[in-house]
Formats: sequence, structure tokens, C-alpha cells
Amino acid sequence: MAEQGPAQEIAQGYVSDGAAVELGAVVIDGKADAGAAVRLPLATLNRHGLVAGATGTGKTKTLQLIAEQLSAAGVPVVLADVKGDLSGLAAQGESNDKIAKRAEELGDSWEPAAFPVQFLSLGTGGKGSPIRATITSFGPILLSKVLGLNETQESTLGLIFHWADQRGLALLDTKDLRSVITHLTSDEGKEDLKGIGGVSAATAGVILRALSNLEAQGGEDFFGEPELDVHDLMREVDGKAMVTLLELDNLQSKPALFSTFLMWLLAELFEELPEEGDLDKPKLVFFFDEAHLLFNDASKAFLERIEQTVKLIRSKGVGVFFCTQLPTDIPNNVLSQLGARVQHALRAFTPEDQAALTKTVKTYPKTKHYELDSALTSLGIGEAIVTVLSERGAPTPVAWTRLRAPRSKMGSIGAEAISAATTSSDLHAKYAETIDRESAYEKLAAKVAAPPAGEAPPPEAPAPKPEKQEPGMVAQAMSNPAVKSFFRSAASALGREITRGLFGNRRR
Repeated sequence: MAEQGPAQEIAQGYVSDGAAVELGAVVIDGKADAGAAVRLPLATLNRHGLVAGATGTGKTKTLQLIAEQLSAAGVPVVLADVKGDLSGLAAQGESNDKIAKRAEELGDSWEPAAFPVQFLSLGTGGKGSPIRATITSFGPILLSKVLGLNETQESTLGLIFHWADQRGLALLDTKDLRSVITHLTSDEGKEDLKGIGGVSAATAGVILRALSNLEAQGGEDFFGEPELDVHDLMREVDGKAMVTLLELDNLQSKPALFSTFLMWLLAELFEELPEEGDLDKPKLVFFFDEAHLLFNDASKAFLERIEQTVKLIRSKGVGVFFCTQLPTDIPNNVLSQLGARVQHALRAFTPEDQAALTKTVKTYPKTKHYELDSALTSLGIGEAIVTVLSERGAPTPVAWTRLRAPRSKMGSIGAEAISAATTSSDLHAKYAETIDRESAYEKLAAKVAAPPAGEAPPPEAPAPKPEKQEPGMVAQAMSNPAVKSFFRSAASALGREITRGLFGNRRR
């Protein structure tokens, strides 16, 4: 038996019994070995991952390569398209000398392919079908991150949500929240809050000003109904799973909004999907681009909820890939849960860069084949240092990998093509028009306009109709046996409160 070379020795750790994403081939001394494949087993993708590297090193193409193969394997994908570069997934790629050379080098039988793509945007100002979330479902913790509140102000916002829940006041859009805050700082509102706390005028003013800034940035177009149904992300077309692109290029100046929305979407998937345990392939893979924006200036409560969500969502069959420039952008408690690492080239021009490089090297298994500190700064475009979890749950050997070229178009298909695909989508008809039903704003306005207590209404006034309960109230929640059991044992004062998930977001 011929002795294995170093490339084959490394590749032996990537042998997979089941379906896998083919990343590329092992590189030794600058040369790729076509017989030494680097694979990412589908069964391990719910253990999450990281795609990192400096600008221009090929991260976006790596996301495209992985997304293509997941779609072909029947795994839905959600990608944040911050720069508008990923729409090419919807069109076949075109061969050229560079693609042909890389395919030959890697033993890759490259064929052009297109994949089913649906385009979504936050609110009404983007290229895709507009999607929304209600203030109630966003919850106080995520909303505090968007508004830039400190921990004291976040606590006050939690009290405001608590009071609205108890009173059956649905917070659907920004005017609903504004009306509740205004009411709770009035004399009547202060009486309502006796026994559970209070909302100071100063804190209310800070929250209202932050809300005004959010509205000025387009936030009022995003919050409302109809709210996105996460099951619309999990569809199949002609045997390929849907790739959902969140077109966020119009929100690059509003990083807190789009990064927190992505976390809301992940929390919704956690709340909505059933427990699955370990599967042969994930039910959905979620790519969290520009992940550093999520963690910037995050409160302790927010970071704890992220860590908890990442830990727990794997049991729902969902894999999460964080994408960013430096692994050090991700808190250690989250980074330690990411089983797959695809690290493109790092720059080491400053002392801070050098420190980040040193920390990155320490996160990889030891290897006798590469000097990682020099390798990480020497990688070419479309190359990465890779280690993943094997199907046995152990880290694979570190592999300098030359990555395959995507089959779809590398680049945007253009605004007109995106617009045409959006308007022809069935999702556009579902989400295009805003619905403004009765909620907190209307109910509080009606209360202010009502005659004083004890005074009869004018003779011509019709008898007031019984107030309809909003979704999320006891009448709906009690239809669920688990919720029914909870409410039976809860104190009566909390019996009317909306149940909330990890981020304080409403549970359906």
C-alpha cells in the first residue's frame, strides 16, 4: 500500500459517510491535490459555523458556494445580502479561463446552474418584497438594541411591554408604542402602574426620542403587519430548496436595525419550529452576515440571549453561520459553539491586527503541516484555512483549502431583474400591502375621547361593542395545552400577559 502524502492524510479526516458540501481540495506547499477533498458533512451543520476573513478575500463567494449545494440538497437557506452581491444565485454562471483552470486543478466537473431565490427587504424601501415584524413580537430586549437604550432604559421598556400585555393592548407599530408610553407618563397612567413600578418622564423622553430617530430612518415602515411567517422561508421548487435573500443594501447606514432584525428572525425560527434532535441534514441554514454589528454595544442581557439561542436552536434542526472579518468579533461564549471554521486571509498591519491573528491561531487544532500565523496572512483569494466537525463530533485536521468556484453567477443580476423576480413572487402579493388594524393606539385614543366615568353617553351614541381580544391574549393562548397548564398555575395578575420567548418576543 502506497504511503499517504500529507494532503491525503489531512483529507482522511474529511471523509464523510453521508451527504456533504464539497468545499475544495487540500493545498500543500502551494499546490492543490485534486484527490484530497475537503468536505462539510450536512449532518453536522446544526453545530453552526464561522466564515471570516478580510475584505476582498472571497467570503461572499464561499457563502454562495455553500448556499448552492445546500439548495441542491434540499436545505433552505437564508442569507443577508448586505452589499447586493448574492443575487447571482438566481442565474447560471458563465465559464471563463479562471473557472476552467480552477475546476481542472481541483478535479471539479463544473457545470453552470441557477437556484430558486426569493428576494425580501425590511419595510417598503428595498428591492425585495417588504417584510415586517410587530413591536410586540420584537420584544423589549431586541427593541432596546435597535433604539440604543442602556440597561435602565431597557428595564423600563420591559415594564411598558408588561403593562401593555396585561391590558391586551397590541403593540403593532411605532405609534402604538408611542401612545402607550405617553399614557403611562400621564396622571392616569401613573395610577395604572401603582404596585409594579413607574415610568419616569426623563426615561420616557429618552425612549420617545430614540423612537423618533428610528422612525426618521424608516423604522415605521418596517414595524407593522402583515408579519413575516417563517414557514415562507422553508419551501422547495423543482427539487431545490429556496434561497431567501434579505436585500439589505439600502440599510447599510442602519446597522443596528438590520442586524437586530436578523436576530429576531432567528428567535422566531426557534419559537416556531418543533424539536427535531440530530438530523441527516438541517431543516434550514441561516447565514448571519456582518455579524460584528450584532455584538457592538450589546447589553449583557442581549448577549446572554444570543448565546442561549445559538445553543438551543440546533435542536430545532437549524444551523447558523456567523460571517465577519475577524473571529474576535464574536464573543467567546458564542465562538466556542461554532463547529465549522472557514477562515480566509487576515491582515496584520497594526498591533491590533497582530493580536487578533494570535488569538485566531489559538482557536484552531494543532497542525504539523502549516505554520498557521504565516498561513493565515498568505492565503490567496478563494483560499481558506478550514476545520469542521466530523460526523463523529471531533474536529477535523486543519486544511489549507483551495475552494471550488460557485456554479451560479458571481455578481449581481441587476436591479431590474431583482425587481421582476420580486413582483412575480407569490410572497409579494402576501406582504406588499400594510395592514393597520385596531391596536393600542386606537384603543387608547378611544379611551381619551370617551365621556368621564359615571356620565352616560349622548342618546344618539350607539351602545359600545364588547372589546375584541387581540391575538396573543388568553382566549388564543389557552387553546394550546402547554400554555393552558402554565396559565392555570400562574398568578391571576399575569394570566392575561402574552407569553414571551428568549428575547422577550411574543410567542404566537
